[in-house]
Amino acid sequence: MATQITKGIKISVTTLYNEQSSDAEHSHHLFTYLITIENHSDYSVRLLKRRWNIFDSNGEYSEVEGEGVVGIQPIIEPGDAYEYSSYCNLKTELGKMDGAYVMERVMDHSQFIVHIPEFYLEAPHKLN
Repeated sequence: MATQITKGIKISVTTLYNEQSSDAEHSHHLFTYLITIENHSDYSVRLLKRRWNIFDSNGEYSEVEGEGVVGIQPIIEPGDAYEYSSYCNLKTELGKMDGAYVMERVMDHSQFIVHIPEFYLEAPHKLN
């Protein structure tokens, strides 16, 4: 599990290789990642935007940006957590991702960046 804390916001990531949904013969490898966002600050925050840096082991790089996560902009109260899962398609069995969220303090609408730690996307059979 990859974990990082920025300004009281803790991001934890776990990953899973979806073998049944992958097709190695056609260079299609599907990975699921589970993100847990914990608010250890003293104020409510809203997740406004996300940015992902996606690296495939064949040297390909892509960047994905968008509003919120999985179609919403959740508000996370102090002491609470928000969890969601999403997926990434790679052409190889190994890769990595990192990124950032743009958060907003609800009380004064000030925005700040929360870093998403680098995490690896690895097919288990590739590591043996």
